[in-house]
Amino acid sequence: MKKQKRRDPIKVMLVWTVCLAVLAAGCFFLGNYITTYRDSLLEAKQKEVEAINAQRDQEYAKALAEFEAATQSGANLAWPTPSGEGLEVIDLTSYPLENPSIVTLNRADIMNNGMLLVNEWHSRPDDFIEENLVSIGNYTDGKIAVDNYNLELFPVVIDALQAAINDAATLGHENYIVREAYRSWDTQNALFNKYMDQYSSRYSGDELIERTKRDVNYPGTSEFNTGLTFTLDLYKRGDAAVNNANYIETEAGKWMSENCWKYGLVFRFPKSDFPLKGTQDKSYKTGVNVSLEAYRYVGKGHATVMNQLGLCLEEYIEYLQEHSHIAVFENGVLRYEIVRQYVGDDVNPIQIEITGKAINYISSLDNMGAVITVFEY
Repeated sequence: MKKQKRRDPIKVMLVWTVCLAVLAAGCFFLGNYITTYRDSLLEAKQKEVEAINAQRDQEYAKALAEFEAATQSGANLAWPTPSGEGLEVIDLTSYPLENPSIVTLNRADIMNNGMLLVNEWHSRPDDFIEENLVSIGNYTDGKIAVDNYNLELFPVVIDALQAAINDAATLGHENYIVREAYRSWDTQNALFNKYMDQYSSRYSGDELIERTKRDVNYPGTSEFNTGLTFTLDLYKRGDAAVNNANYIETEAGKWMSENCWKYGLVFRFPKSDFPLKGTQDKSYKTGVNVSLEAYRYVGKGHATVMNQLGLCLEEYIEYLQEHSHIAVFENGVLRYEIVRQYVGDDVNPIQIEITGKAINYISSLDNMGAVITVFEY
């Protein structure tokens, strides 16, 4: 029997060692390859995710910018969309005020802010306060020419008129003078009695009063009893051409009548082709059919709507009775939000809703039982 050859254990160990080393090296390189491949896949996936996130960030930033642009002035995207061109009045009657809160107001503080309706059918409130009236001449240090320094208006009216006159001067329109302004109840009463005396030989009783009312308003029903109204003319010392000119037909008069709304003023008693050619007759609403160069302060928001819609003060308040919530846009941007809230007659103090989105608001009594508030943006 052939003798079996014995293996050298050292050689066997060396072979196994080499095999294990080769296997270990293979595992190491395979592990490195897998790790590298996995890392490259992860890196590629991360870059893909980063690219997607960057794109989404850009889309979000764009959408946010568009949203902020649409809402920066307080406009609600749910509101009817304006065309984006020029001035537009949008009816929001079916939309409530956003983020409303309740404020308490005093009648005296808001009575003379511009919307007090006084005419033949609506007498000045009994609690009307005169104490804030000031001399036009003294208040402006003579910068606004006046017939005399006793002529008075509320400061907000004078400020608006001064701004209009200043801008007119830059265009060469000068020499404005205030002829008439505030009349107290006593002054109006004396004027009414003066006219009534002239007709007393031909009329008596109610007929005498009605005849007199054709020429002068009954005490408390004159626009000049508000402290918000004045008449303008032109005057330049020693210049007969200026002094004798028909104010309405002058370039200065035309400019003021065309542009006064930008300063919160309106022409109070429009008639056919008066003050400007093409003007519609509103005497059936105002109750005044004489040609009177009278301007009335109502505030910029209200004047803008009245000018845009061609409304006199009486028509405007009627409009707000039907459209109690409106907005004014200029080139697609919200400028004013206007709300009429009925509170009742002679209520004091008064509580109304306001929105917290506006930068400012001005409330005014309308002498029809309501408070009209302009929110400015």
